[in-house]
Amino acid sequence: MFPVTEPLRNYLKLHGREVKLPVSYKDLLRFTYSIPLKDKHDTDTHWETVLYDTPQLEFLREGLVHIYAILKTEGDLSFAKHLDVARIDFCGFGNSQPFRIRIVNKYNDNYDHYYIKIADASRIYGLELEHLLSPNRITYFTHMNTLVEEHIPGIPGDLFIKDYLEEAHTNKIRLAKEFVKFNERCFVRLLGDMRSYNFVIEITPDVEDYQYRIRCIDFDQQSYEGRKNLYLPQFFKENLALVELSLKHLNKDSITQYQTEERTMMAFRVASSRFRLMELLNIMSKDPIAPKEKIDLLKTELAAYFNNPAFLKCTSMGQVVKAQLKQTLRKNLVQVQKLARKSEE
Repeated sequence: MFPVTEPLRNYLKLHGREVKLPVSYKDLLRFTYSIPLKDKHDTDTHWETVLYDTPQLEFLREGLVHIYAILKTEGDLSFAKHLDVARIDFCGFGNSQPFRIRIVNKYNDNYDHYYIKIADASRIYGLELEHLLSPNRITYFTHMNTLVEEHIPGIPGDLFIKDYLEEAHTNKIRLAKEFVKFNERCFVRLLGDMRSYNFVIEITPDVEDYQYRIRCIDFDQQSYEGRKNLYLPQFFKENLALVELSLKHLNKDSITQYQTEERTMMAFRVASSRFRLMELLNIMSKDPIAPKEKIDLLKTELAAYFNNPAFLKCTSMGQVVKAQLKQTLRKNLVQVQKLARKSEE
């Protein structure tokens, strides 16, 4: 965990991410006892349903519904009477140790989730870079040492590989294409530890078939690890089935094409959010979000991989990310700028 520095806090305030919240992470820690939560197959989920004393629960119920309103309707409480807290779960497994809040509509029993976590600077940088550089928009808010995140829907990657990958209706070529693009997105912005249980797969019906989108759900390892390969999902054994799928259905030219497509789209996003992105990277460059030995290892490996000694001048992970974006998107940004100039002529 890395604390939120004053410059990062000011950035969050400026861009509407810092919002006064009625419930903090510490408030949720005051539970009385917990019950292990198992799935429909009676398998341990690593989550526990937590219970509170009545006064504490009443305080939490009102505040948690209010937070849901902040996430979904910019704080409009006119719908709050329809909502209630159905369950609060806690996960002690992993770095962020989140609480998962289930909000239910009392009239139709439809439910939704969101998460409350400790405000970790590394994770916040990951969320912001995802929002700015990926095809996905992210809704989250901070207040002091509390981080609130929306639920990202989708089938967990490990579950998809186990139960859906070999189904007849799965379009393996389109899935392989998306995995190549996802692999590229993670490497370009240096998001690490994207094992199958740290991302979800969205399935969207399309003309005569399905489209797929792989979305990160864990941003704890944003620019923290020292080894280059930890930023490439293709090297994790948990993702082997997707790697084999890609090698089976895609040739080298197709893989290069999809990598170029993804870098081009990222270049467009950099161009459209360049001032906000530069502001974020300048703050990140001065923020100690990784040990020196990991910074030195990563910049050395990237310098060797790209044959670019400019990486060796970096003294922080933020500077490494900035150098990585320049290295991987330079050609694509030139093309984007040419297109912009042509449109102005």
